[in-house]
Amino acid sequence: MFLALDLGNTHVKLGLFRGPKLVRAWKFAAEVRRTADELALLVAGLLGARVRAVRRAAIASVVPAQEPGLKEACARLFGREPAVVDHRSRLGFTVGYEPPSDVGADRLADAAAALALVGAPVIVADFGTALTVNVVDRRRVYLGGAIAPGPTLALDALFRRAARLPQVALGAPRAAVGRSSLESLRSGVVLGSAALVDGLLERVFRELGERPPVIATGGAAAVIVPHARHLKRIEPDLTLHGIRLVAAAGAR
Repeated sequence: MFLALDLGNTHVKLGLFRGPKLVRAWKFAAEVRRTADELALLVAGLLGARVRAVRRAAIASVVPAQEPGLKEACARLFGREPAVVDHRSRLGFTVGYEPPSDVGADRLADAAAALALVGAPVIVADFGTALTVNVVDRRRVYLGGAIAPGPTLALDALFRRAARLPQVALGAPRAAVGRSSLESLRSGVVLGSAALVDGLLERVFRELGERPPVIATGGAAAVIVPHARHLKRIEPDLTLHGIRLVAAAGAR
């Protein structure tokens, strides 16, 4: 079995694969101060008896400070460190970003999985801590895209910086005109994020001169997609599938 690890700013997501099939996915809160021992216990606890069946693992990380501990934890559990997904991996496409090392590993994994699903050109909108729009053109060149605050980050920032605003869970608003602080926040963040991604996509379409298929992913995608005009397809585990695909092709 194969274990994909997506180390993000907010969560560490794990995907256990048997061949191309995702058997089970988990996530736990990312925490810089966790030791390799703690991480090994967490991962082993989630996998249970299946920990002995894992033969290979790969990691896509956007948090350099946490990466060594997670790699050491995997080495202890599986007998060797996980492969690393980054711009030097065999991605199946060319990175046209400058410099290539600045592209987040999760964005590269998203692009690899999207290309496997629908081919080129393709666009991925990933609603994680950051909202990223990722564009691969007809030549299978990853061009880049856009980075903006994600919906949950926006809610958290408003709670922390505005004294009279409550902490609100992300959820669909009843209407654009919120009749309470809770509904006003949900309207602004959810409908605002939908309008933001629609506006970005319209500009991308004009620059490309065509309308490639768009795949949405990330923890907040299910809340945002129903309110966006240009988002129809959700693939919640896109990044995990991309990590598997890149590792199979030869991640370093």
